[in-house]
This record gives sequence, C-alpha cells and structure tokens, in this order.
Amino acid sequence: MTMTPAHPHSGTELAPSTPTGPTGGTPEEDHGGGDPRLTGDAPVSGPKPISLLLYSDDVDVRTKVRMAIGKRLAADLPPVVWTECATPPAVVSAADGGGFDVLVLDGEAAPAGGMGLCRQLKEEIFECPPILVLTGRPQDAWLATWSRADAAVPHPLDPRALAEAITVLARRRRG
Repeated sequence: MTMTPAHPHSGTELAPSTPTGPTGGTPEEDHGGGDPRLTGDAPVSGPKPISLLLYSDDVDVRTKVRMAIGKRLAADLPPVVWTECATPPAVVSAADGGGFDVLVLDGEAAPAGGMGLCRQLKEEIFECPPILVLTGRPQDAWLATWSRADAAVPHPLDPRALAEAITVLARRRRG
C-alpha cells in the first residue's frame, strides 16, 4: 500500500491511496471479488484451543481448578476452553462426543467419584483422552492407578502441581 498526502498542498498528513488494477478498478474488482483471506475480511484463526472437561459435584472444587489453570496452561500453548459437568451422565455424554484434550475428574465427587468414572471411561471410550483424577489425599494414589488415570493430584489442590500435570497430559495428547 502506498501513502499519499491527504491534502494536495499539505505534505504532512498521509492517507492510504487506493491502488487500481488494469481496468481502472481496484485489484479485487478486476479479479471478480477479493479473497477474504487477503483483504482482511476473513476471521484470523489460531491454533485450536485446549479443550478440558472438568467434573465435580462441588462448584468450589471446579472454581479452584479453573483458577489454578487460568486462561492458558503455558505461554507456548493455545488458550484453554472448559466444559464443566456436575453429574456422571453429563460426563459420559460429553466424553462420548469427543474433542477433549484432557479430562479432570474429582475423585471425591458424589454420588459417583471420579475414579470409578475414570475406569468406566477408559474401558468404554476408544482412544480415551488422558484423565487426571483429583484424589482425597496423597495416600489414594494407588486408587488412581486402579482407575487407570494418567495422573493424579491430591486435595488440598496445589495450583502448580495441578497446572503442571494438566500441561504434561495436554502436550502428550497434542503430540
């Protein structure tokens, strides 16, 4: 794009000039309309966001997890998009639909805990996404292993440990 003076007698103010094509119209008009990718009319799209499913019957646990993660897992990863579920049927339905990078399941949820739900999802869903289970205490890590969870973080939640575990699982899923 070239810049021309806004007023012919004033060389200080510059305004963009309209380029012309071979027929006297703009280049877009000469070619039967502009390509929206070239004219700036098309939306700019970046990498696909990291999709996380979060299950807990306790809204406070869901809030703590979301706050620990924030908008991004890491500077070099795309933003995070959350899907929250408060019931096991909602988790199964959402997970069946696919598209998640990581599932975060609260092992202390009621009526069905995240560990039993994790085992069910791992057995029923082909190429199940990685699952992080929030355990009641560090000593419950063996239960997370039984549930076939890919990672476990105990309550009380350590924001750094939680973010690191989810980041590792998301990177592994994205390859």
